[in-house]
Amino acid sequence: MSRDGRQPPLGLVLEPGGARMRVRSDGARAVWLCLFDGAESGETARLRLERGPDGVWEGYFSGLAAGQVYGVRAEGPFDPERGQLFDPAKLLVDPYARAVIGGRSWNAAMESRAHGLDSSDVAPRGVLTEPAFDWRGDRRPATPWEETVIYETHVRGLTALHPEVPHAQRGTFLGLAHEAVLEHLRRLGITAVQLMPVPHFLSERHLVRRGLTNYWGYNPIAFFAPHPGYAAYGDPVNEFREMVRRLHAAGLEVILDVVLNHTAEGGADGPTLSLKGLDNERYYRLDPHDPARYLNYTGCGNTLDFGRRRVVELAVDSLRYWVEEMHVDGFRFDLAVSLGRGPGGRFDSRAPFFAALAAEPTLAGAKLIAEPWDLGPDGYQLGRFPPGWRELNDRFRDATRAYWCGDRHIEPELRRRLAGSPDLFPAARGREGASVNYVTSHDGFTLEDVVSYDRKHNESNGENNHDGSPHDLSRNWGVEGPTDDPEVRVSRRRAKRGMLAALALAHGVPMILHGDELGRTQHGNNNAYCQDNPISWTDWSPASRRDGLASLLERLLRYRRRRRLAARQAEGERSAVDA
Repeated sequence: MSRDGRQPPLGLVLEPGGARMRVRSDGARAVWLCLFDGAESGETARLRLERGPDGVWEGYFSGLAAGQVYGVRAEGPFDPERGQLFDPAKLLVDPYARAVIGGRSWNAAMESRAHGLDSSDVAPRGVLTEPAFDWRGDRRPATPWEETVIYETHVRGLTALHPEVPHAQRGTFLGLAHEAVLEHLRRLGITAVQLMPVPHFLSERHLVRRGLTNYWGYNPIAFFAPHPGYAAYGDPVNEFREMVRRLHAAGLEVILDVVLNHTAEGGADGPTLSLKGLDNERYYRLDPHDPARYLNYTGCGNTLDFGRRRVVELAVDSLRYWVEEMHVDGFRFDLAVSLGRGPGGRFDSRAPFFAALAAEPTLAGAKLIAEPWDLGPDGYQLGRFPPGWRELNDRFRDATRAYWCGDRHIEPELRRRLAGSPDLFPAARGREGASVNYVTSHDGFTLEDVVSYDRKHNESNGENNHDGSPHDLSRNWGVEGPTDDPEVRVSRRRAKRGMLAALALAHGVPMILHGDELGRTQHGNNNAYCQDNPISWTDWSPASRRDGLASLLERLLRYRRRRRLAARQAEGERSAVDA
């Protein structure tokens, strides 16, 4: 215990002369820290941890230094029918690892039911990191919600084709923070970049078999560790920090899209990589009638059990780390209804996770945005999140698309959405309300494709075009896909401009999808989660600007700022008169 009475942090953490390992497992009979010389070397040491109070296994080891590669093994009952998957042959990623290297996306040795088959040659490994970083006086922009304009983007996709970004930095944290990118965002009027998942993630087995990858990153295995594929020079932790520092210096906040609802360990046929091997039945929601089955409220094979204190603690600790050590400004929570399901599985705005966030001083100023649904029972909870939260408003998206694609009967619905959706957020706090308005996001058509395709074209995903939503509220104006027909192009341009104007000028917080201002197309793919190629990447060529959408968006957001400034001045004058 430290001198201030607090327990040391979990994970492998540097201390004078060495490092201390602390890992939680209530059900284990023995836990070891395993050391390696690198990402592919064999195990050099296996050090036994001692069980302490509250299910924490601990040990101090002298001589360990930053850069040490490590993993964990845990021994306990192996009884899949009862939800118990302990297997000391499986090398496990420390849930609190600050960096992760190596590992294959899929290998038979990782499979949960391959009991006794050693996975250390193919499993990911943690890396002991140095917490110190010269932030050079970094200051958070602290942009008020009513002035916030969000730009949702992908670290790789934004700069993979950017001609001004050095080749080695394209598609990386440093590339995203290149001055050419910052200048583009500042000129548009963006105040916050929302990054699609950056914590370390893996590709699912079915993608690996088809020669594809999980491009979007919604398949995490380490909540604290930046994805090494986004590092230009091999140091994802400090390159992420440098990116944040540069974005802050440019007046831009950093919001992370965090996936806390499930992990890459999948369902019963998935791998044992971390939490499954540490305490499967205490981390995941299992079917009470058949503990061999996972309750799959996420569509990804498993669901973390936020009715348990251990899971809430892990999630809140990770968010605290990203704020304290990595200086991020907020979070967008993927499938956030799963996080609000208490011990009984029902959504509750006073659920343990929400209460823990509200009680955490470090997170008091962080922006919190909910994706207000999951795939479980009563999974649509738009407008029901706690005070202080903002919520992605898909009803704004649907009304705006429908109206500008020709459905004039929806005008009353559109009026409500433009007014900030007061029918959905009657108790919202703040001048702009709780609605995060958007017309497009990573999930679905881009703006260009909304006006170019009547139906999805996901054939390249290898699922016979069965994946992705069939309900896009799009219109091709007479031609499916690209065309030189002048009448069709005029109609498409008018619809795009109308949707951007609605988004920029409505009450609420606008969220813009990266590349929409440049006419980015995914060629009709509305589920490009596995397309790490030009289908998903932003095209920065001069031809991408031919519709003038970037300059239009710049003017719209400038007008938005002026209108809000005038409203604040008028409000101040009224207050002075009243006083």
